[in-house]
Amino acid sequence: MDLVLKLSNIETDLIAACIAKESWAQQKLYEQHYPKLMAICLRYASHQDEALDILHEGFIKIFKNLDKYQPNTSLLAWMKTVVINTAIDHLRKMAKQRTEDIDLVFSIEADNVDAHSIINEKDILKCIQLLTPAYRSVFNLYVLEGYSHKEIGDLLGITESTSRSNLVKARTKLKEMLKSSYSDDKTDEI
Repeated sequence: MDLVLKLSNIETDLIAACIAKESWAQQKLYEQHYPKLMAICLRYASHQDEALDILHEGFIKIFKNLDKYQPNTSLLAWMKTVVINTAIDHLRKMAKQRTEDIDLVFSIEADNVDAHSIINEKDILKCIQLLTPAYRSVFNLYVLEGYSHKEIGDLLGITESTSRSNLVKARTKLKEMLKSSYSDDKTDEI
């Protein structure tokens, strides 16, 4: 069945076709949004295969709940929320998060470094993936997604102080990993 979409209603028609379980429409929606949603999954996963599992699980939820999407709002933003929640659910299932409450959190002073000249995006992503699920979740939600510590606590079922603690520990671990990965003649630069 060939279906012609009007230019002004492409997204609306695509969503309607996905709700009607048209496989061509589901494939088109998947292919359109794969790069951005996979990037999110990679930040939460330990490796590529795990990220792909999260992405596929997220798309299953997207297709099941597409009728709940509010028209005239950002479809991509809605899809990102579904995928982030799927990643968080996945982390809850995968690991029993062991976190410790800390009453006082000490801030880390950043060195004056031109990190951009020596560190690339893939190196940073690799280091983020090496963090424990608890640290990785808080780091992603706070630094990359913009959630507050209260919101993170509610999402992950932890206290605000645990969220803050995990963020500090994640930043410390990332800094250590990045320093050690660039220790060959570049230690003085970091």
